[in-house]
Amino acid sequence: MAAAGCGSNAGRNLLQFMKFIGQLKRIPRTGWVYSHVEKPESVSDHMYRMAVMAMLTEDKTLNRDRCVRLALVHDMAESIVGDIAPADNVSKEEKHRKEKDAMKHLSHLLPEDLKKEIYDLWEEYEFQSSAEARFVKELDQCEMILQALEYEELEKRPGTLQDFYDSTSGKFKHPGVVQLVSAIYEERNSNIAAEASSSQP
Repeated sequence: MAAAGCGSNAGRNLLQFMKFIGQLKRIPRTGWVYSHVEKPESVSDHMYRMAVMAMLTEDKTLNRDRCVRLALVHDMAESIVGDIAPADNVSKEEKHRKEKDAMKHLSHLLPEDLKKEIYDLWEEYEFQSSAEARFVKELDQCEMILQALEYEELEKRPGTLQDFYDSTSGKFKHPGVVQLVSAIYEERNSNIAAEASSSQP
């Protein structure tokens, strides 16, 4: 947390930053909205579980603290631009430009050292420029299909969110992530088989 003794202007800026971050609690993840999920998670819901996943990694070759920070920062720009999904037909370049502008605005509300750290973390993730960023990208996709599994279970519609699985197919490389993904697929396949069995005359 930024020091309280930096003057009232710093306090107002920090309040403004926290209000932007608070917006993430109220922005639903667009993919679930488009898939007609009854109670879609917020962006911050997604980021929180990603951060926990990062915290639990046992990979000693990764800087775990950095992974947690990347998870907490990677979608911050959505507090301003919203959750832009592939179905929105916004080009990758335009999405990056919007999010870059948002991160500049957000980070400029913070003291100099924190401003640089927050922006640099976002850029590191955006350009996948480190092993930690690539690992957290896999967590991002893994958390999404875990959430898809939960929605299929909660809404008793096994197998109906296939698009999310298709979009991540072949993208998991890290052994720890692959292990969790395998468990997700195993449970999902079991659910689909049970549904098929129960619907037979």
